[in-house]
Amino acid sequence: MRLFSKFFASSVSALALSACATTQNMPADAAEAPTVSQAESESLAALFEEYDQASLELSPLSKAYRGIRDEDYGEWGDFSEAAEVREEELLQSTAARMRASFDLAGLSEEDALSYRLFNAMAERSAARFPYRDYDYIFDQMNGAQSQLPAFLINIHRVTNASDAEAYVSRIEGIGPGLDTLTEQSRDRAEAGIMPPDWVYPYVISDIENLLAAGNDNAILEDFRSKVAELDGRTAMITAAEAAWNGSARPAYQRLLAEMKRQQAIAPTDDGIWRFPEGADYYEALLANYTTTDLTADQIHNIGLREVDRIHGEMRAIMEQVGFEGSLQDFFQYTRTDDRFFYDSREAYLADAEAKLDAMEARLPEYFNTLPTDPLVIKPVEAFREKSAGKAFYQRPAPDGSRPGTYYVNLYNLNDMSKNELEALAYHEGLPGHHLQLSIQTQLGDVPPFRRFGGVTAYSEGWGLYTEELGKDMGFYTDPYSDFGRLGMELWRAARLVVDTGIHHKRWSREEAIAYLTENTPNPDGDIRKAIERYVVYPGQATAYMIGKLKIMELRDRARTALGEDFDIRAFHDVILTSGPVPLSIMEENVDSWIAQERSAG
Repeated sequence: MRLFSKFFASSVSALALSACATTQNMPADAAEAPTVSQAESESLAALFEEYDQASLELSPLSKAYRGIRDEDYGEWGDFSEAAEVREEELLQSTAARMRASFDLAGLSEEDALSYRLFNAMAERSAARFPYRDYDYIFDQMNGAQSQLPAFLINIHRVTNASDAEAYVSRIEGIGPGLDTLTEQSRDRAEAGIMPPDWVYPYVISDIENLLAAGNDNAILEDFRSKVAELDGRTAMITAAEAAWNGSARPAYQRLLAEMKRQQAIAPTDDGIWRFPEGADYYEALLANYTTTDLTADQIHNIGLREVDRIHGEMRAIMEQVGFEGSLQDFFQYTRTDDRFFYDSREAYLADAEAKLDAMEARLPEYFNTLPTDPLVIKPVEAFREKSAGKAFYQRPAPDGSRPGTYYVNLYNLNDMSKNELEALAYHEGLPGHHLQLSIQTQLGDVPPFRRFGGVTAYSEGWGLYTEELGKDMGFYTDPYSDFGRLGMELWRAARLVVDTGIHHKRWSREEAIAYLTENTPNPDGDIRKAIERYVVYPGQATAYMIGKLKIMELRDRARTALGEDFDIRAFHDVILTSGPVPLSIMEENVDSWIAQERSAG
């Protein structure tokens, strides 16, 4: 059960699915559907609202992410497998009611889009659900050992005594919550479902960092800072420390013992092919993340093709800067020379801020619809920076109480090349995830599942697309920064190769690391951390390049079809204002827009 990836994953992987009213949502034959009654439209909206409310009642975490502070604000929710079954049953029963109660052909375009998206969401979930026990409960990417503290620090707001009491209640609740997850992890380990042995030191490190800090751990430090201005703070702090030492700390100690026990018996093979139905599981994951029917072999070959193309563009930059030697020599130069790395975290953050400020000033030239939420940049917190990914984005709260946040992992500055800073900032910030998710979060009259859901190929495809868009907008003036952009794109192309290599072709972690070392300019630590991510998060990394290639294909199609009438801002509206959707629906939207533009011309 990847419980926390629903709420905490970096890019998402939990990024969003939204929409506002458009006329490009259905194939041409659906445009002739009869007018639907207002009553039926309201009935469909009520069904989706009922589903949303029922889902929220099952998840205090989701409520908190939405900025809702009610009687559940001090709760974590039910972490049991039975709760996961209840969530799936709610989704599938709602989808069945929808199919039984509404005729797709008779719905308005906007309602039909909502119907199709909800049905597709239910189908993707149903395809994955039989393999839910194959997900790792504790790993370096999504484990509760670090994500529970991260939630309290980043999401749980404290503005009054009631909020502080809820925070203390959640500290108290860490104990039973962790124990439930520890027991599940133990059961799966007995069935042979464990991550590879090298994962455990990361998890153990996260736990030991919290335990070693005593009452100065990250959770209690955060609590003290949040209640510093409240009356009665001394008693509040005493209660928080008692909750930590009486409930959370003993549960972390029990989890630590279990992780050490599992480490001694953990497998050495990396791919999920080793599971009894591993091939079927991987097929379901690829279909879910890419929203296509591409096979593992097809995805692998697309990756090889794109790696070759990008290598050619990199050689052109080698010539531009006058570097003599092979492409691999150039990789080694850019991954090891001190000129390509920062001396301090402050310098990295200042340059990232400057690039985003310059990008923000140019956005109106390329976008009609702009973000309304502020964007902040933060380093990943010390307690989890060793295990966390290199960068990720956290969406703003819909009530405006929390900004969009671009996290950068500055644990090792030699893993964060100056060359990649621009592309990474554009992807995670502007015009990437922050622009798309701020627009989505502030949408009004759309079903909540579209406003707060997720389609990885869309969201991550958009993020990667905006890296190249930055070049179209006149950025990457330093050839080494442009090389870094290509390096980031190459990284996503190589992911297609190594993800399928690990989980389909049975590559070892070492073979995958060797492939990236030979074919990308990334530093050794960056390469190792990435491969370790792909091992425990199978399939997800393939969504980026598959999604980006589709957006580029559709933009080229529209530019060719419309010629001088092509408007990049209007094209971006078609992509963004329909919200994150499966790639096939994205294609329908663009084709419909092209037809409308031709008719208007």
